Amino acid sequence: MVLPATPDMPDADDAILRVERLSKYYPVSRGFFQRRHLLLHAVDDASFEVRRGEVSGLVGESGCGKTTTGRLIARLILPTAGRIFVDNADVSKIQGSDLVEFRQKVQMIFQDPYESLDPRMTIFDIVTEPLNVNGIGNLEEREERVAEMLSLVGITPPSAFLFRFPHELSGGQRQRVAIARALVVNPTFVVADEPTSMLDVSIRTGVMKLLAQLREDLGISYLYITHDLAVARYLCDRIAVMYLGKIVEMGTAEEIVKEPLHPYTRALISAVPVPDPAIRRPVPNIKGGLSKPINPLPRCRFYERCPDARGVCADQNHPELKEVSGGRFVACHVL
Repeated sequence: MVLPATPDMPDADDAILRVERLSKYYPVSRGFFQRRHLLLHAVDDASFEVRRGEVSGLVGESGCGKTTTGRLIARLILPTAGRIFVDNADVSKIQGSDLVEFRQKVQMIFQDPYESLDPRMTIFDIVTEPLNVNGIGNLEEREERVAEMLSLVGITPPSAFLFRFPHELSGGQRQRVAIARALVVNPTFVVADEPTSMLDVSIRTGVMKLLAQLREDLGISYLYITHDLAVARYLCDRIAVMYLGKIVEMGTAEEIVKEPLHPYTRALISAVPVPDPAIRRPVPNIKGGLSKPINPLPRCRFYERCPDARGVCADQNHPELKEVSGGRFVACHVL
């Protein structure tokens, strides 16, 4: 499904990323004598797009398939089905030199800077590695590029950090190094997988401001993966809400936060703390815990927990995303 352009957005042809019916299933084994073929539906028939120069958010609770979606887009894992277009080129199954070229266009910032940086490598080696792998520049040019990127992400003076190891840096500095590593090859699209979730609250704001500033300075487009709708509202132009591998609602950040339509989105909004104790949000009557993603029934994925569930929700297949207003999409039988 290709989403139509909204009046305040560029034409749909200007999409830097377009995902069409993307799915990723993992086989599950339950023992030698288990004959039934079980599949974990990590991502199931997801479709969305990110426009050039835009920050698009992908939100949902832990285990909903957000990170798997990001890894599929970055081609760290292969999809079971569906297609991924970057600059209108299908990159779902590219290999060899085409994949090397793709790596320079699309990079990923990982969630945990304590695990994503090799503790045996210096900061210089970590940030230089993408240049070495892609054969970009000579040694002098690489040294200059690394110093430039470290300065850009706020690691200053670069000369004082080049030959330090990750354990000598704070959490915020490590994440800035991870951002520098992702941007050193001049990508046009970055998947940011909850880059602030492992950081102290006092450091998160600085990293979020850095990402927003880099978007303005370098014209980078982001897919920002998070479970925090407050962060998504601050950084993102549009938001897609995911539940058990399915996109259940999409719209502008302000529409999603101020007027959530899907019952699951309303539940996510109600979980965001409000600094004013006099303000009380209505708490949706969400039932039970996260449903099992292994061989899910064809009905609506949110049926077991939904306070608005009807008979049609159990009898029919999971609803398709439908446009309820300009650029606003919801997957719900009741709405």
